[in-house]
Amino acid sequence: MRAMCQPWRVTNTPVCVVGLGLIGGSVMRAAAAAGREVFGYNRSIDAVQAAKFDGFDATENLDKTLARAAHSKALIVLAVPVPALPLMLGHIRDSAPQCPLTDVTSVKSAVLEEVQSFGLLERFVGGHPMAGTAHSGWSAGNPRLFVGAPWVISVDDHVDAEVWTMVMNLALDCGSVVVPARSDEHDAAAATISHLPHLLAEALAITAGQVPLAFALAAGSFRDGTRVAATAPDSVRAMCEANADQLLPVLERTLGLLGHARDALAAKIPLTDLVAAVNNQFAGVGRQLSQLAELGIRVLAPATDYTADRHRFRVVAPVVVIGAASDLALPTPARGTGLRLGCAVFEGAFSAPDPPLR
Repeated sequence: MRAMCQPWRVTNTPVCVVGLGLIGGSVMRAAAAAGREVFGYNRSIDAVQAAKFDGFDATENLDKTLARAAHSKALIVLAVPVPALPLMLGHIRDSAPQCPLTDVTSVKSAVLEEVQSFGLLERFVGGHPMAGTAHSGWSAGNPRLFVGAPWVISVDDHVDAEVWTMVMNLALDCGSVVVPARSDEHDAAAATISHLPHLLAEALAITAGQVPLAFALAAGSFRDGTRVAATAPDSVRAMCEANADQLLPVLERTLGLLGHARDALAAKIPLTDLVAAVNNQFAGVGRQLSQLAELGIRVLAPATDYTADRHRFRVVAPVVVIGAASDLALPTPARGTGLRLGCAVFEGAFSAPDPPLR
């Protein structure tokens, strides 16, 4: 087994964050902490004033922000809810159409379609840092929110390697580990591990609220199962409704399992099948993770092969795993000063030209 890594030189591309809520505000803080030039926009004057009070370069003037982004060729990061995307994309098309563009929303296919409809696809690479809390707004932001968290970066057919590298560098500056994936694959996974848990948490909280003594007795399992139920309702609606095509079949499978449990309980049949299946699944995964952990490597995500040869960009990732770069047997040039480790992988899963070809 071997480890490979593709180096990139650190770039100083300015970062323009559009939307300074929990995620956008955390991106601004993390990018600034990494030494990047970063400025941003938010429609809320209160949020802008709070950001300025904390020492950050923010404004409620979107036209001014985008003019500055166009002048400095900044990487624009869309950090607004999906329903607000058309308005923002219209302004970007009119004021900064040549800027590299990414986003941090929790759905990718819907965003991709919106971006394409505004003629901005050529300079767009979707992204999604898999991190967050149940809180919202500028005050909820944290410069370390993304440390150690997976950051999905899209490898759809249109992707330009240079823009992809800019987004990758931002993710790494924020302390994340990079996961390349196609938009539809991301959405299928997010429906299962992010959007479905929101629906289940809401349902559990509502059900418990109908039992008079439930909240008084609630402890760890209830707290863990309902933590995300405190998320702003508009955010939950936006993510679930925008990913309905992927969420519906996952929800159907879950309802089927719950229906099976209901039927077993009604017939006084043990729940052995359901409980044993879950335990066996986690036991198998746990054994694999333990074996890799002994090597100082942890599994991040399985993937398939991707190519985008038109851009001289390739991701080949049968198994993507992330480990500390110093613990992997990297080629000597990758350890040189001034070079950036783009991705530390197990069984050589990532490659791209350096520098990227236009």
